Amino acid sequence: MPTAIIADDERLMRDQLRMRLAQVWPELDIIGEAKNGDEAIELVDQLKPDFTFLDIRMPGKTGMEAASVIGNKSNIVFVTAYDAYAVEAFERGAIDYVLKPPEPERLQITVDRLKARLDKPASAAPDISSTVTAMLAQLSEKIAAPKPAHLQWIQASIGQDLRMIPVEEILFFRSDEKYTCVQTEKYEALIRKPVRDLADELDPALFWQIHRATLVNVNAIEGVTRDIRGRHLVMIKGRNDKLEVSRSFLHLFKQM
Repeated sequence: MPTAIIADDERLMRDQLRMRLAQVWPELDIIGEAKNGDEAIELVDQLKPDFTFLDIRMPGKTGMEAASVIGNKSNIVFVTAYDAYAVEAFERGAIDYVLKPPEPERLQITVDRLKARLDKPASAAPDISSTVTAMLAQLSEKIAAPKPAHLQWIQASIGQDLRMIPVEEILFFRSDEKYTCVQTEKYEALIRKPVRDLADELDPALFWQIHRATLVNVNAIEGVTRDIRGRHLVMIKGRNDKLEVSRSFLHLFKQM
C-alpha cells in the first residue's frame, strides 16, 4: 500500500486534501501530517513515505526549502494556490503539484502520474534539489510574501459533500440558531461557525457586518432600500434577497 504525508499549516486544507485523496486514491495511506516544513522533514526521516504533499508557503521552512532537504527520500508533490505562471514552472521542472482547493478532476491527473512513479526505480525520479533551486528563483517573491491575515477560504457542506469556497465568491453569510448559510451566486452551503466569529476572521474591507446574524460582501451590494415598516434593507446584485440592516450598523451606509 503506498504511503504519504501531508504538510500544510492550515488544518482545513490538510483535511480537504486528505478527503479528496481518499476519493480518487483510496489505497493511499496518509500516515502523517505536518504543520510546517521542519515537521515535514522530520516525518520523512521517521516514516519514509512514498509521497510528501508540501504546501509551498508555510511558516519556518517553506515547502520548497523543505523539498530541497528531503531531496529524493520521498516523491514530492507541491500544493499551491499560485497562478498559471507558477504552475508552468512546476511543469517545466517535471514536479507534481496540486492546486488549492483540490478538485477531484485535477487531482486525478496528479494521482495517475504518481501511480506511474511507483513502477519506476528511484534513480528515475527528477533531481529535486536542482529543480527546486531554479523554481525558487522564479517564485521567491510570492513565497516570501506573508500569508493573508484574513480567511481566504470557507470549508462548507453542500449535502454530503464538503467544498472549499473562495471568500470573494460569497455574497453573504446569514446565521440562525444552529447554522450559518453561505450564499454564492450558484449555490447555498452551510457551516457551523457563527457570524460573530466570522466577523473577526474575514477582511472587514470586504465583508460588512450589517446585523448580528448577517455579513455581506460589499462588492455584492446593489443598494439600500426601506420597507413600509421603515427598516433598511440591503439589496444584493442579481438576486431577490434583501438583508435587514440593524440600527447599530446604519452608519456604514451614510455615504450611499
